Amino acid sequence: MGVMPAENLQHPYHQDIEYYAERALGLLASAGDGTPGAREPFDRWGQALTRNGARVVVAREHGFVSWQALRAHVESLVDSREPFARAYRAVEARDVEQLETLLGEFPWLVTTRGTNGNDLLGMAGATCDERLSRVLLAHGADPARGNVHGWTPLHQAAYSNLPLLLGLLLEAGAPVDVSARGDGGTPLVVALFWGHREAAETLAAHSLAPGNLRVAAGLGDAVLLDELLTSGRGGAHRGFYRPHSGFPAWRPADDPAEARDEALAWAARNDRTEALHTLVSRGADVNADVYRGTALAWAAAQGRLAAVRTLLELGADVNRPGTFGGPKHGEGVTALHLAAQSGHLDVIQALLDAGADRGARDANFGSTPETWAEVCEQPAARGLLH
Repeated sequence: MGVMPAENLQHPYHQDIEYYAERALGLLASAGDGTPGAREPFDRWGQALTRNGARVVVAREHGFVSWQALRAHVESLVDSREPFARAYRAVEARDVEQLETLLGEFPWLVTTRGTNGNDLLGMAGATCDERLSRVLLAHGADPARGNVHGWTPLHQAAYSNLPLLLGLLLEAGAPVDVSARGDGGTPLVVALFWGHREAAETLAAHSLAPGNLRVAAGLGDAVLLDELLTSGRGGAHRGFYRPHSGFPAWRPADDPAEARDEALAWAARNDRTEALHTLVSRGADVNADVYRGTALAWAAAQGRLAAVRTLLELGADVNRPGTFGGPKHGEGVTALHLAAQSGHLDVIQALLDAGADRGARDANFGSTPETWAEVCEQPAARGLLH
């Protein structure tokens, strides 16, 4: 059994044991995908890649012999005066003054790691408050440091579509070509996965890595797109396929057709209409569901009206049921379900005008788009679908 040096122990900071249970599942998923930083602690503690093994690993990485011992400690964190837990609460509350005070009193906080190797700078990016990151960087936080998934502060800023924070981190020396959660999972790819055009364009000014069809299509880079389609090199570095373990496991194939079909969905979610035309003309299947969503599904979910109209003109099936997001809620969904969920009224109307079925029912809940709008508290969308 490995021994973790005291100075490398992760600090518990969240007061809900379910938080650690979810982190254990995420660690297990990344280890299963072969992410080195996630696989290493399983090897260190001699644990199998199972749910129970992941919980033991998380407990041991925090300095506890068992999951039960970690649970007991976590329950004691309510109103804890432990510095890292206090700093986390300050970050979560966006309390810049309190964070500044704690960093002045405990300078070591900027290098301390919490669960799964997350540090305060990485956590700050999730709050969408750039002031916290500015304070941490001023106190010496490392913008290049990743967690066990390889996820850096720049990945988090791309995930949250925060161009101002991206600029701050880039100025501080954050690396743009580092992969997380799989080969090719750069911050740029993370931004493009979600259709975050502002973040993607900020990052693309610094690097186009990994420079595959996903990137070319998502950026609408006509020159790179043509070059990759002509050379057949567009399918490289596709090991990244999900930003977190809420998405199901998958293995990209080496098939150039799959890479083209996938790129079509990346163009759609980023509203790159010319790229859509190019890809379909070069053989992409307008109705392909390569990984969790057809091009039309992604365009509808992201509210990309121009892409929706273009895909319909190119022959997309407006009523095609498919997958989207996590398997517990995204089976047998149509583009209309996804537009209703997010309240994209113009997209809803465009889909209805194209013959979208108001009565279509998803495979998980047997619910119509109107019900999705109601559950997701989108009254205007519900009214349009009634």
